[in-house]
Amino acid sequence: MSGLIDLDVIAGAKATHKYARLSASKARVVLNLIRDEDLALARDRLRFCERGAAEVVSKVLESAVANATNNEQLDADELYVAECWADEGPVLKRWRPRARGRATRILKQTSHITVIVAQLSPEELEMREARLAASGSQTAAAARAARVAASRATPDTDEAEEAAPDDIDAVVDETATDDAAAAGAEEATEPADETGEITAAATDEIEAADENGEASGDDAADPEAADPEERN
Repeated sequence: MSGLIDLDVIAGAKATHKYARLSASKARVVLNLIRDEDLALARDRLRFCERGAAEVVSKVLESAVANATNNEQLDADELYVAECWADEGPVLKRWRPRARGRATRILKQTSHITVIVAQLSPEELEMREARLAASGSQTAAAARAARVAASRATPDTDEAEEAAPDDIDAVVDETATDDAAAAGAEEATEPADETGEITAAATDEIEAADENGEASGDDAADPEAADPEERN
């Protein structure tokens, strides 16, 4: 398959993993998912792909991106998977013992996986920016630029230190106001407690007076309880 592709036409960087211990047919199923796709989308598809070949292909893709950024000085946010393929490698022959002293041959397939990443054209970059703007999302470069702008918009340390004394005075005033309010609440509750104690004492005196009155009434009503001399 690689003989049908003119590598000179594709301006980018490539990475090849030779003698991968998986068959070329299994690798091609995963490679078909990322061919001609944006780098971010290709990474997401490989991250959530459940096939075992996705891990191997992901490593090859990251190697190609590293070659593009370090050797070709390309921006990683503007890359896409230009081409990818898998060729058959040598077959490893193994033997497994079977019944009656026989042996069965096992063929272990290998493959050579190649991934090429290239830079998007200006027209494709404009189309991608328009598509992302319509969807409400933004690229990694735009997100980084927004973070840098936000960090530059934050106040300096000197300005923050100058504003700090005013904030401290405001906090001290609020604390003093809260303490005064708490003291007033305690003073307001103390008379209520004293009043409660006086009321309880008065209630006890009234109850004692009632008991004395009842006792006097009983003595007056009972003739036998009166003095014998006065009765005579």
